Amino acid sequence: MAMKAIVKSVISGDSLLLRGNPGPQGQIPKERVLHLADIQAPRMGTASREDEDWAFESREFLRALAVGKPVTFTSTHSLPPSDDVPRDIGTAEINGVDLASELLKNGWAKLKEMKREPTEEDLRKKELEAEARAAGKGIWNPHGPKARTTNYMMPTDSQGFITEWKGRPIDGLVEQVKDGSTLRIRLLMPDGEHQFVNIALAGVRCPRVASKPGETSEQWGEEAKFFTESRLLQRYVKVQLLSLPNAAPTPFQSGANATAPPPASIFIGTVLHPAGNVAEHLVSAGLARVVDWHAGMLASSGGMERLRAAEKVAKEKRAYLYANAAAPSTKSNGTAINGNSRSFDATVVRIWSADQISVVDRETGKERRLQLSSTRGPRISDPKQAYWAQEAREFLRKRLIGKHVKVHVDFIRPREGEFEERECATVRYGGQNSNIAEQLIEKGLASAVRHKRDDEDRSPDYDKLMAAEQAAAAEGRGIHSGKDMPAPKQPLNISESAHRATTFVNGFKRLGRIPAVVEYVAAGSRYKIFLPKDNQVLTLVLSGIRAPRTARNASEASEPYGPESAEFATRRYMQRDVEIEIHDSDKSGGFIGALYYNKTENAAVTLVKEGLATVHPYSADNLPWAKQLYDAEEEAKKAKRNIWKDYDEEAEQAVVAPKEDENGPLKPEYLDVIVSDVRTKPHFGFSIQILNTEGIASLEKLMREFSLHHKTVATPPGFVPKAGDLVSAKFSDGQWYRARVRRSSPIKKEAEVTFIDYGNQDTVGFKDIRPLDPKFRSLPGQAQDARLSFVKLVAPESEYHDEAVDRFRALCEGRKLVANIDHKEGQLLHLRLIDPSDPAVAQDPYACINVDLVREGLATIDKKGCKYLSAYPAMVKKLQEALTTAKRDRAGMFEFGDIEEDD
Repeated sequence: MAMKAIVKSVISGDSLLLRGNPGPQGQIPKERVLHLADIQAPRMGTASREDEDWAFESREFLRALAVGKPVTFTSTHSLPPSDDVPRDIGTAEINGVDLASELLKNGWAKLKEMKREPTEEDLRKKELEAEARAAGKGIWNPHGPKARTTNYMMPTDSQGFITEWKGRPIDGLVEQVKDGSTLRIRLLMPDGEHQFVNIALAGVRCPRVASKPGETSEQWGEEAKFFTESRLLQRYVKVQLLSLPNAAPTPFQSGANATAPPPASIFIGTVLHPAGNVAEHLVSAGLARVVDWHAGMLASSGGMERLRAAEKVAKEKRAYLYANAAAPSTKSNGTAINGNSRSFDATVVRIWSADQISVVDRETGKERRLQLSSTRGPRISDPKQAYWAQEAREFLRKRLIGKHVKVHVDFIRPREGEFEERECATVRYGGQNSNIAEQLIEKGLASAVRHKRDDEDRSPDYDKLMAAEQAAAAEGRGIHSGKDMPAPKQPLNISESAHRATTFVNGFKRLGRIPAVVEYVAAGSRYKIFLPKDNQVLTLVLSGIRAPRTARNASEASEPYGPESAEFATRRYMQRDVEIEIHDSDKSGGFIGALYYNKTENAAVTLVKEGLATVHPYSADNLPWAKQLYDAEEEAKKAKRNIWKDYDEEAEQAVVAPKEDENGPLKPEYLDVIVSDVRTKPHFGFSIQILNTEGIASLEKLMREFSLHHKTVATPPGFVPKAGDLVSAKFSDGQWYRARVRRSSPIKKEAEVTFIDYGNQDTVGFKDIRPLDPKFRSLPGQAQDARLSFVKLVAPESEYHDEAVDRFRALCEGRKLVANIDHKEGQLLHLRLIDPSDPAVAQDPYACINVDLVREGLATIDKKGCKYLSAYPAMVKKLQEALTTAKRDRAGMFEFGDIEEDD
């Protein structure tokens, strides 16, 4: 009785493996072996024996004729089953063509010897065989088969084979389907060799199929195997070998003891049929799952994206393996997470670790701490990982800090043990919208998290992250290098004590601006600074300003605008590359100086301008940028920013007005000065120049031009200077200076002049006086007349007068001092002179040269000339104590007793 089946495969030139059609519920059809009666073809070889001559060609003829096609067969004799598969001897036809006759006709089989009487059919077949023999067809070819080597075992040098053929398309014939995603393929090598290989389909994994008696297949394993067999078994395909079956990259593995890997039993690759990639069809049918760690192999071809699209289709259909899968998440850009935007533009303000950053939402101003999705950075607490943890953090800092980024929150990681709930996000930056996590992993500075199979909470670029990790592992970058890198040394804290800090001050002063990184912001004006070049940290206090204090613990209260000042400084300067200048150190080990951002922005000026700090006159007045500070403060006051929110200019002026009283105390105004001239006639006085001002800088430039000018200009004939004229006059050192004429004598042809930039006076002949060129007139005279506040030197008639003047000269003349203006008498300044090198100054706010002269008996309190004494009671007390000491010690003019005049 004739039966129908489908040819599943061809065993050899005379044997077929047949199968039925699937059942109505998709049941796997049964199989049977059919040996074609009365003919014999060459036997195919195995790992233990070689092919018989023409075996492959014979089978190939029948394969091309029959595989996958419907066949009508008749069983003439049944054989014992093999592995529960029925076996028959019989005849078979395809589309009315007898297969045995076709094989004999084309010379790919021969008739067996028959012991029965030949029938008419037998005679016909003998004629076909004779014709083929006569024509030299098939196995009757007189030249014999083409020489060929067939390697039934996997290549012994697996790595070498992959290296040679990786990514190159090779023709192949699928010889066996072990399960839906594991194939045994005959590769038809270009040199004519046949190489058998086992291939696992890249990017997918099907359920396992039982391979031994007593084993049970995984659910849907048989269905997946049938799916692949029915499409690929004994079909020609294109094979691309991609990789050995290495495990996913494992960071921090030392390569020191690495040994050569054993020969592989399988390769990973893609198998392409003219109808498409079977891996994608398996996934979309729900018969395979996507293998995450294969992403690196498929990245360049876009294979992983196609697999994910197929996976989405299978989940929507809930097919087979995905019957219980959750519905695909529809992640929107709306306000979906804790009332916060899921997608937003932000600025990065802090790098916490290799995988955590803080950003400020540019629309709301809210700070949000983010975990990079599906990314795990090295841990600084692990000595093996510490080096790479610091490298990764620095990579993020240089790429992101202060930069504009686009954030998409992918999911929220719930609180777990000691770990807080955390928003996990994809962060993109730059014109290319680069994913920073992908770059971090590609550099070998982080790894991709291994998610559970059905875990949908993952990065939308997860496959790219896996590909990046594979690339890093292949190149041995970073954490995949196998190198044991020593943990970074802790930076030296040079602000640990005042003594240690003091030893560094002079060196820092000589260096000028020093490249640094802001490690931490303690308050608006107090920073922890890291010096990368020397691996040192220090505390920097901004000079010239005072920022409101912030609470250091829960029991303290912050000053108004203290938190705002600290937050502003944190967002603007935290972890930024900056430059610092050191001027001094304080008693706690902090360094006093300036911080510059982007080369030109002075942090102190910025804070004052924002109304988050105030100018501190005592320290500010000595700074080159004092004017900028005061201008910034004035701007903040006018705009009523922060600290100055309730500032009332009129009210302040009303409060200040009484201080303008002729004999009232003046607001402290400390100046860096140099005493440029000391004179005793007509009475004791001196002149000063105020340093660190624009005027002094302009004067230096003017004097250079002035000197060049007078090398070429002569005194005009008949020139007679008049009192009050501004002139050029030659001083006793032979140089020309600007001067004002006090008196002029045409008879003597000389004039008394005051040099307006230095304050000294001299009598100069007319020949050494010239009119002052107009271009040198715009700059005001830089010398200012002054006297000592509160005191006067001993009278000229005293025998101690010369000693007092000499002592004053020794203490002051030509030296840089700090001066405070206590009173203004027209253009005459009453000054308290302070020697900054005197240790007593740091302890006593009233220590000064004025007091020192009284204590030495060379000056007395000027009760008549200083009407403002009563406005400075503390100073008067200090002077009286000094006077008492002088009298007690019989110092100076008190050598022979108290000679002070009675008032």
